[in-house]
Amino acid sequence: MDDLVALLDLERIEENIFRGVSPAESPVRVFGGQVAGQALVAAGRTVPVERRVHSLHSYFIRPGDPRVPIVYEVDRIRDGRSFTTRRVVAVQHGKAIFALSASFQLEEQGNEHSSPMPEVPDPESLPTWAEAAEGYSLHTSKFPRPIDVRYVTEPPWESREDGPGEAASRVWMKADGKLPDDPMLQLCIMTYASDMTLLDGVLARHGVYWGLDKVLGASLDHAMWFHRPFRADEWLLYDTSSPSASGNRGLATGRFFTRDGQLVATVVQEGLIRVIKSSPDGE
Repeated sequence: MDDLVALLDLERIEENIFRGVSPAESPVRVFGGQVAGQALVAAGRTVPVERRVHSLHSYFIRPGDPRVPIVYEVDRIRDGRSFTTRRVVAVQHGKAIFALSASFQLEEQGNEHSSPMPEVPDPESLPTWAEAAEGYSLHTSKFPRPIDVRYVTEPPWESREDGPGEAASRVWMKADGKLPDDPMLQLCIMTYASDMTLLDGVLARHGVYWGLDKVLGASLDHAMWFHRPFRADEWLLYDTSSPSASGNRGLATGRFFTRDGQLVATVVQEGLIRVIKSSPDGE
């Protein structure tokens, strides 16, 4: 967890330019949640602390190279009386790899309503990710996991054994350690974690999973709306589903609930998912 907090502590190079790095142990490309979280950190450091981010919209343009630093260039689009808008471009090797727009708002009071949280078992009653993944050769198992993830629904690497299933997934998740009392850090940790398990529903619907089947995938775009305060080091239910897949793209939606049933964030992502069919001769 300390490594993740350090990962999000960007180096300020200039007034609107920041630099971030990837973990020493990384997959072949930068994790999408990492670059999204770091970009949000960069945006947030140019905004007064009393203005909280309420939404972000982003595009993954090129795969990130974990061997070299990422430069984040912030454009101060607008500073209004109630809202502030920032645009961030992440650059490697002289080319944009990621672009994010984020909107920040002064706290206001108004009408309140939200969807109810599904009834689910407590996270303590569920196996850890490592326990659930035991016996499976998952390509992510060798990398550190700063987020504690516990599946409420059957993990997709298990459900694939029964073939195509429901295009949905539910997990409890939280930062695996105590975080500083910094609201912006809580938001950035959630942004990092929101890219985890989000496409599970797409995979489950077609009975496949990363590393166990010939599946190529990448995040294409990612949007989030933050509704209410929360702590990322306390249990959050991530309720996700996939309403559509077409053109080798899968759409996923997600909702974050606190343990007491408060809806605190909504997520939408489209991902590239190519399932490579084997030829009759096995090639």
